[in-house]
Formats: sequence, C-alpha cells, structure tokens
Amino acid sequence: MVVNSVHWFRKGLRLHDNPALQEALNGADTVRCVYILDPWFAGAANVGINRWRFLLEALEDLDSSLRKFNSRLFVVRGQPADVFPRLFKEWKMTRLTFEYDPEPYGKERDGAIIKMAQEFGVETIVKNSHTIYNLDRIIEMNNNSPPLTFKRFQTIVSRLELPRRPLPPITQQQMDKCRTKIADNHNQLYSIPSLEELGFRTEGLPPAVWKGGESEALDRLNKHLDKKVWVANIEHPRVSMCSLYASPTGLSPYLRFGCLSCRVLYYNLRELYMKLRKRCSPPLSLFGQLLWREFFYTAATNNPNFDRMEGNPICVQIPWDQNPEALAKWAEGRTGFPWIDAIMTQLRQEGWIHHLARHAVACFLTRGDLWISWESGMKVFEELLLDADWSVNAGSWMWLSCSAFFQQFFHCYCPVGFGRRTDSSGDYIRRYIPILKDYPNRYIYEPWNAPESIQKAANCVVGVHYPKPMINHAEGSRLNIERMKQVYQQLSHYRGLSLLASVPTIQEEAEPPMTDESQTSSGPDSPPRGPADSKAAGCSTAPDSSTVCTSTTAAPHPELEGLASCCLSQTPFNPIGSHSQPSAAITSTSTGHPLDISIPPSPGSTPAQSPLSRSKPSSPSSSCPTMSPLPSPAAAQAQTSSLASRRKSLTRKIRRSQRQRGRQSSTMSSREGERRAEEEERERAGGEEKMEEDVEQEDERMEEESAGYQ
Repeated sequence: MVVNSVHWFRKGLRLHDNPALQEALNGADTVRCVYILDPWFAGAANVGINRWRFLLEALEDLDSSLRKFNSRLFVVRGQPADVFPRLFKEWKMTRLTFEYDPEPYGKERDGAIIKMAQEFGVETIVKNSHTIYNLDRIIEMNNNSPPLTFKRFQTIVSRLELPRRPLPPITQQQMDKCRTKIADNHNQLYSIPSLEELGFRTEGLPPAVWKGGESEALDRLNKHLDKKVWVANIEHPRVSMCSLYASPTGLSPYLRFGCLSCRVLYYNLRELYMKLRKRCSPPLSLFGQLLWREFFYTAATNNPNFDRMEGNPICVQIPWDQNPEALAKWAEGRTGFPWIDAIMTQLRQEGWIHHLARHAVACFLTRGDLWISWESGMKVFEELLLDADWSVNAGSWMWLSCSAFFQQFFHCYCPVGFGRRTDSSGDYIRRYIPILKDYPNRYIYEPWNAPESIQKAANCVVGVHYPKPMINHAEGSRLNIERMKQVYQQLSHYRGLSLLASVPTIQEEAEPPMTDESQTSSGPDSPPRGPADSKAAGCSTAPDSSTVCTSTTAAPHPELEGLASCCLSQTPFNPIGSHSQPSAAITSTSTGHPLDISIPPSPGSTPAQSPLSRSKPSSPSSSCPTMSPLPSPAAAQAQTSSLASRRKSLTRKIRRSQRQRGRQSSTMSSREGERRAEEEERERAGGEEKMEEDVEQEDERMEEESAGYQ
C-alpha cells in the first residue's frame, strides 16, 4: 500500500526533535510538509507586525532547510477545515501527522480535523513535543485536577520519570526514501506570503531585533550554553541596565514558536550541569523557567476560559474600572512616567521586554495604579509580545494582578523608584524616550519635579513636549491596596478562609509617617518626597508572560526571558522577582464557579477624587522598596511578619529623630536652629535612605535564597 504522508506544522517549526515529523517519514512513499495560513485572518487577528515578521522568517528558514533535502514547505492559504478536504483528495493522502496542541482551542480544532480525516480514511498520528511532560499525566497524579500552586506542581513533577529524550534532526537518507516531486509552479501556489500581502505597511520598518527560525534558535542555544558559570553556580543574576535590552542568547520567542525544542534545552542544561558538577543530579530549580511554562500550560489545558475573568473558575472576580483613555495611554507609552513609557515603547518597537519590565507595566495597569482589568493588558501583550503564549500570557497576567495564583496584593512596583534602582543612569529611558535625553540623572525618572529652567534647558517641558503623570502613584496605589484588601476580605468570608492574617494593614504598609513634608500637597513642581512616602509603592515580584521562574518561587534567568511569557513576577513572564506560593484555597475550584466579588467604594472616594481625575498629580515617590513574592504560605507569613517588623522599626527611628530634632531646635537661636536643622535633615535623610537600602538588600537576599537560578 502506498503511504502518502503530510506533516502539518503549527508551533513546532523545526526539524530537530520533531516526533510527529518522524512519524510522517516512517515508511512513507511521499511526504509533504504543510503550513496553513489564512491571509484574511492575518489582518483581522490581534497580532502585531513584529510577531508576523518573526513567524514568516521562521517559515522561510524552515523552507530553506527543507530545500537542502530536495523538499519544500507547502504554505497553503485558507482555514484547516476548508483546506484539508481538498488536500486529502488532491494529494491522495493516507497519513496526517502533527504536534499535540495542549491548549483548549487547539484541542477543539484538532478534534474536528481528526474526525474529518477518519471520514476520508486518513490515518492521523499526534505526538507531544511542545511541552516537556505529559500534562494529562500531571493532572491525573493531582486527583484529576491541575495543580494550582507551583509548589504542588513541583512536587508532582519530582515524582515523574525523566522527560523523553529529544530525537535527532531528520536526515538526508530519510528524506531520500520518500522524495516528493516539487512542481515548477510551487512558488506561485505555495509560497510564503510577504508582510505586504498580509496587509502590513513596511515603509520605515526597522530591522528585526529578533530573527525568526530554527537556525537562529540553535545558534543562540550554543551561545547560551557557553555561559557555563551561571549554569554551574546557579546564581541569581543582578538585574542591570544591560539586562533590559534584548540579549543575543535570549530564547523565549523560539520556544514559543517551537523553533527550539524545550526538551533539547532541558537536556542540554542537565548534561552541562552534571558535567560541571561531576555527575551530580541537577535540582529542579535549574529548569525553573521551563517548569513555570509547564505549570501554566497544565493549569490552562482544560480551562477554555483561562484567558478571561468571566466563567474562569480559578480567577477572582474583581470589579475593575473601564477606562479606554487610560488604557490607550498605557499601551502607547503616554503615561507620563518615563520608566513605564520606555518599557511600552521598547515592547512596541522590538516585540520583547525584560521580565521585570513586564511585571512593572502589568502592575501599573492593574492593581498598582490604573485599576484596569488584566484582560486588557493581556490583549496588548498578545499583539506585541513575540513570546506571548496563550496559556502563559493569561496565567502571568492573572498572577501579577492577584486574580489567581498570587495573593500578596500589598506588594506593588513603584513606577519611579523601581526603574531608578535598576538603571540609575537613566540611559534606558534616553534610548526609548529620546525627548528626555538631555534631562540630568536626578530628574530623568520624574521630570515633572525638575525646575522649569532645567526643563527648558533640556528642550522638554513637562505638559508640553512630554505628558504630565496621568495619576498620583502614591494615592492611587494606596487606594488600590485598600480595594484589593476589601476583595480578599469578602473572599475570605465567602470561602470561610483566613487569608488576611498575615497581611499588613494599610496604615502599616502604605501610610508614610506624618512629617512636615507629608502634610503639604506636592505636585509637578514639588521636590521629591522622602522614602517613607512610598510605602504603598513597595515593589514586588510575581510571574512573566513570557518567562518562567526557577525554584519553588524562582524567577526566570534573563537569557531564557519570557519562557512563561509575560509579565508577572520573576517566575513567569517569573511571564514579566521570585514567586511566592499562593494558598491553594484561593484558587480551589471546589465551588465549580468563578469567585464573584463585589466591593463597596473605598472610604471617601468619589469620581471627582479619583487619582486619575486629578489635573495636577502629586510627585510620585521614587524610593519604593523592592519586595518579592514569597516561597510558600508559611514562609510568606514569616517573611511578611519580618518585613512589617523592620518597617515598624524604621518608622519608630524616623519619628524618634523628628522628636529629638524638635526638642533641640526649641532651645536654639533662630539662625543657629535653622543651620543645625538643615544638617540634621541631611543626616536623617541619609540615615533613612541607608535603612531603606538595608531593607531592600535583606529582601533581595531572601529572594535569592528562594529563587536559585533565574
């Protein structure tokens, strides 16, 4: 019997470690490699030009590789349900192979194609190679439900046998046995479309920062593995200004499109570690980013509503605001906060941002400042982010918005201080927001605080050439923490839980000590306020769309940025710091329906008082301490208690200093008192800054202990 095989490429755009392609070649007389693309759908889909360019480059590279075997890639226009009946007849197909798609939409689509193939008498063979593990097996071992904490997921994975070893690339000998004649008009019938054919304007389009394709992926992998030191030591890398730029060894888009096999990466890391550590078995933390990717795939595989709040049984139903104007400013990089605007500009231009940058902009949009639904941010990332993956992108956004997986809503990113600690020089901002390039370092993160003379000298007046801050961060974050607290209080009451036992009160966590400065209104022309003014803006880390964390609460390594895709703590996108293990009770699906929460308006808040409605925003504080999510519920409670204790101690020292200064100044002459007060103020400010730095360093130390290799 003649065997005419067709291998259907979707995500696994590679010739190495492709089990389904190997099945197509096995014993076949002819083999055609097909990619189905609907040009009309391309224009209607929520996918930006950078993602389409990456895909087309990956297809070009695949076609080039097949040419070396005297074969070609057949790009067929249309929808699978419309295309395959014609191909079944035209090519007299007897076998169809493709990679297993674990996501709900993919499973539904593939089920319909399998049924159709059966009706035509075509054998279908489906092989898993997009994930390391069999997701159904993980769910089965967790009492037939997906594990909803990373700690539980790791426990189950640790009981599994090692993943299947990757298969070698296809060979010339294999292809010679099933050579298929290529028609002279192949390019007219099955060519790869151009961006122009898909409806994109390419005039002025800059060169791609990330080149698509298997060849580029394997080249990057080799460079990635050359960095043996971090693999051997499993060190937690410090984020620097250089980390914010695209790396020549980054791999996340290639894993998302399947240009690189996740199992090839897994075993390369494993074998390199064992070689350097003298055959010592590597810890799970070595594969943290890959495991976060698997975690979100497992959570999403049987949940068709995983990418939305309504009807999603694991998502807390939070009454987010509807504000299209604010959403547009965020998406287009017009918030008035240079750190946020630079990140969103880089995302739109290059299609990639560092996982901590993902966390910063995701927190700003949702629970940190704007109180806009994570669904809106997820759609923007879906359009612009090269490594945006349906499961990981949605999971990461739910994580950072505290809608699922992660509950420590009192940890927020400061849109000024967080960026300043990452890149004190401000060169990152100057690169992506060139209108601010002549601002001195002191004001680059908060240009609204620069004197008018400096703004004019820099040829950029805030409110004229660059927008004013769209929100008062200190007020907005405090209000949103109170909103989240009310949501979780009602959720605790609804589910009979005690979720807030270790949550600091808003007064403890967010309110600055009462000082002369804090009692006066501040605005664009006001001087920066002290460290205590931004307790509400304490920075935390939850997972990134595109990135995956490492150990029980680990964060992704910059070189594997975005494996779990987007955003949200250091684990996924890291998905966008280290991850804490959320309480399993929050995300329990025992009720069988979403957790619906409605909260009353915050005390004293009216539409007119909303931070977004203020015409003159206060000076957002630039000294928000960075704090990371914690490894487990028990550890979270202990660390929260420790942090609260340190903060209370800091507050007591500051107030004691203020009282002493007051008593001393009352006994001095007016002139001498002013002089001494100024000196003490400088000393006090330095002392407060030092104490804040000590807290941050302690936070980072605890994060590193829990994160291991990023």
